[in-house]
Amino acid sequence: MNKTLQRLIGFSAVSLLAVTIARGQSIYSTPYTFTTLAGVADGNVGSNDGTNNGARFNWPEDVAMDSAGNLYVADTFNNTIRKMTPLGTNWVVSTIAGKAANPGFIDGTNLAAQFNAPSAIMVDTNGNLFVADTDNHTIRKMTPLGTNWVVSTIAGKAANPGFIDGTNLAAQFNYPSGITVDTNGNVYVADTDNETIRELTPVGTNWVVSTIAGKAENPGSTDTTGTNALFYGPSGITLDSAGNLYVADSGNNTIRKLTPDGANWVVSTIAGMPPPANPGSTDGTNRAALFNNPSDVSADGSGNLYVADTSSDTIRKMTPLGTNWVTSTLAGLAGITGSTNGTGTNALFNSQYGVTADRIGNLYVADTLNSTIRMGVIATVPNLTVGFAAPGSVVVSWPDSGSHTLQTNGNLTTTNWVNYGGMITTTNGTNSVTIAPPTGNLFFRLAN
Repeated sequence: MNKTLQRLIGFSAVSLLAVTIARGQSIYSTPYTFTTLAGVADGNVGSNDGTNNGARFNWPEDVAMDSAGNLYVADTFNNTIRKMTPLGTNWVVSTIAGKAANPGFIDGTNLAAQFNAPSAIMVDTNGNLFVADTDNHTIRKMTPLGTNWVVSTIAGKAANPGFIDGTNLAAQFNYPSGITVDTNGNVYVADTDNETIRELTPVGTNWVVSTIAGKAENPGSTDTTGTNALFYGPSGITLDSAGNLYVADSGNNTIRKLTPDGANWVVSTIAGMPPPANPGSTDGTNRAALFNNPSDVSADGSGNLYVADTSSDTIRKMTPLGTNWVTSTLAGLAGITGSTNGTGTNALFNSQYGVTADRIGNLYVADTLNSTIRMGVIATVPNLTVGFAAPGSVVVSWPDSGSHTLQTNGNLTTTNWVNYGGMITTTNGTNSVTIAPPTGNLFFRLAN
């Protein structure tokens, strides 16, 4: 099992007494242990309702969680919306709207409603669901009514892609594939093939659609204000607690931030490099980090971002550090597809499109080509302590009898960790290594 230290220990060679807990530790990501909640990988697609691996999905692209801990899935190729209800340690999957393998456009209740490749879903504070019904070019709302779900179209014209701001069905979208909602009930949409970010504002029983960033059918990567900014295939979108929007700008291989400034939105690139730079999977700070077709982004309560880096088959974390963003890889192995459950790079994914974080930091992933829903929890790791065996000697130890590799880093503004020696294994309940004091600072963590 791959384990990485949750708490970093800093040692300064300038003063042997200056042993401190590194304040920068939060920029390094404790790996997550992933398990499969529902569905079966390796080509087992379907639409069966059931419990855990008794359920089947077909190209699930997004997942959202309500305040009660229920998960909702945009099951794209089934043209349905699914609900996953926790029952003890199990998850019971049911279809709450749409007809499997029957694409269409009908407003109605439960399975009488029809969708066409819904690819994004979000829950508001009242328990309503909002769906980007992608191939219908519409935004749908699902309102709970007792045990039923009433589906209505709040904006867009089915089978009529276009770009028009307006009210309700007078507005037009072009393959919208990302959606989020704020605490005031405003809905934000990544209008993918229009290369724009749209806002839906409730006014009485109506919805007024406006464009807050990007120019329709003008792909690019320009950072600036409002409609002068350019996007290229924006897909996932999320909000933080301060009201900032974040966009997985898939075609640019970047993560963009939209900061409200009065009635305007200021767009900036906070990570990744747009073309002509090549896509990649490099961890690092700001634009030194590279992505490969990131499709979704989710924010937690602490302001961290989680990215479904789809073509890298990895889950990335972006942590704010002052005005910078440090990107690290939480799980998955770049360029290696699979369905293995495990910790960190031992967990494998296959073109996962959707990710969301719950209140306590658990992650939920729509592992699209595996046709599964996965859950990631923070791995349990031992704590390090630093002591002195003799003048000039430093002892790093941890209370665990497993096998681990000690890693070091001299600079907490980077993610460049290197192994210090080889694997250390003991059976007496304590692992330790004695080292000579380094020149400058040295920080420690565990791996493997």
